[in-house]
Amino acid sequence: MNLSGKVAIVTGGNSGIGLSIVLELAKQGANIVIDYVAHPEATDDLVKQVIALGDQAIGVKADVSKVDDLKLLIAAAVEKFGRVDVMVNNAGVETRTSVLDTTEAQYEKVLAINLKSAFFGTQLAAQQMIKQGGGGRIINITSVHEDWPMPGNTAYCLSKGGMRMLTRTAGVELAPHNILVVGVGPGAVATPINLSTMNDPVLLGKLNAAIPMGRMAKPEEIGSVVAFLAGPGAAYITATTIFADGGIMQSSPGL
Repeated sequence: MNLSGKVAIVTGGNSGIGLSIVLELAKQGANIVIDYVAHPEATDDLVKQVIALGDQAIGVKADVSKVDDLKLLIAAAVEKFGRVDVMVNNAGVETRTSVLDTTEAQYEKVLAINLKSAFFGTQLAAQQMIKQGGGGRIINITSVHEDWPMPGNTAYCLSKGGMRMLTRTAGVELAPHNILVVGVGPGAVATPINLSTMNDPVLLGKLNAAIPMGRMAKPEEIGSVVAFLAGPGAAYITATTIFADGGIMQSSPGL
């Protein structure tokens, strides 16, 4: 893989899976725009790590649930680096609430951050890629739950299911422009969002037992999939999702 000279935007890029995506893309030579909404100190530290790898990076505070902020994010990338080659729609939240108890505010927050941001992030990045020419890659970080029900987390599953169809439809629409749209669907990943499970030996044991590979994914393992999809080796992959789940979707009725 070689992303030298490429410019990548990663939403929600200063923690969890997003942080690992930033570092993996930078290891392949990409310059990075790191979107964040909180913890600017973490973003500053990550920028230093990217620079230490020999690449350039900037942090941009932008609430990706707002289209105007997404426009500012794209504009910042173009102003600093002159183009956008890779857009990673990674930002996401969940409420762990069921269809019976999810409030309107919870529903709107999850759908806005997870799905609305991916839709308009895809739209705005594609418009810039078409304007500059040369094609590009749009990578949506979804979940096994784009396809696999998770009772008690309904709005999250709905948002990821929407990302599934966004990936497929946008991938077909944008293929004539050589803009590839691919989803990455992680299973359980060892990130802060899963600390409650990781800190509970009983819950962790149950989860690991359900995963054929016997463990949660490391964040960098998801980052490496994204880096591959951003590179030349994935030049004929679009309108689909690559699942990185340790085999769990094929062996368990759901979690």
